[in-house]
Amino acid sequence: MDQKSLNKKIATLIEEVSHEGQHPGIVRELIITALRLSENHVTENDIQIINTALKEMRYGIKFFTPYRDIRKISIFGSARTHPNQETYKYSAEFSRQMVKKGFMVITGAGAGIMQAAQEGAGRQNSFGINILLPFEQSANAFIENDPKLMTFKYFFTRKLFFVKEADAIALFPGGFGTHDEGFESLTLLQTGKTEPMPIVFIDVPGGTYWRSWLNYVKEELLGQELISPEDLSLFKVTDKIDVAVDEITNFYHNYNSSCFMKDRTIIRLHHPVEDIFLEQLNDHFSDIILRGKIEKTETLPEECCEPQQNTLHRILFNFNQKSFGRYRQMINMINKYHPHTV
Repeated sequence: MDQKSLNKKIATLIEEVSHEGQHPGIVRELIITALRLSENHVTENDIQIINTALKEMRYGIKFFTPYRDIRKISIFGSARTHPNQETYKYSAEFSRQMVKKGFMVITGAGAGIMQAAQEGAGRQNSFGINILLPFEQSANAFIENDPKLMTFKYFFTRKLFFVKEADAIALFPGGFGTHDEGFESLTLLQTGKTEPMPIVFIDVPGGTYWRSWLNYVKEELLGQELISPEDLSLFKVTDKIDVAVDEITNFYHNYNSSCFMKDRTIIRLHHPVEDIFLEQLNDHFSDIILRGKIEKTETLPEECCEPQQNTLHRILFNFNQKSFGRYRQMINMINKYHPHTV
């Protein structure tokens, strides 16, 4: 079949099954991508991986969509932490405090820190993202049989939703998996592959777990110039629950979200800022502005935003889209802004 005939059949199919807001252009690309798999001499196993991953992503989006307007925090930590340990109790209390601030909690649905977080948050405020393993991997009692429990086959699709659906990330002491999630989250923030969000590393009072980790990061990664000094602004290490909660909630004091377009960046704000403050931003962050200045703007037609974001205030500038540690410092300055202090 020639390409013109194929395009016509695809267009007819999309029209017959389309729903409002389906984005037919993107759906067409998905269909063409699937059909072109046969051109690449892929094996049945290759196609099965793609098919299962796509199904998991489709269901994951459906799974979280009813709760899209509620902020969420993904919490990581060891599955081997026992309920009588202080770290377990600290995780439960932290989750209780986050729920009081209007957040829902996402965990891997297992034991240890995951169970503690969901115990603290309560079943009604919890999501469980389980993983199918060769050995038994049952969900903890606080999320078992809940409609907000989902099981993934692949780690990579599961990890996508831990970050994609989160507005914040908290890590308690854990093993390889915890460090994997922590470093991947930091990498995504450092490279701008996910929207800015607060990340907190939480230890028990007087604990050395994350303090030792931070020393390693400073002495080895920063010391050998493998990261930049401003990258340390992407996260916070603390052994105090109130400090961790404030780090997360203050991040959204004025900042709402970002939109990175081809040559422009939008920062959406809950409250307007005065011109004199914009001058301060331009002075402090001239190193990350490619050209022009930071200015106020209205909603742009090409902006990627939800309808409820249309009423938010906005500033616009030409961000270099590489200095995300400095970008986080800009967000911090915006959140500390009060008109009477300018």
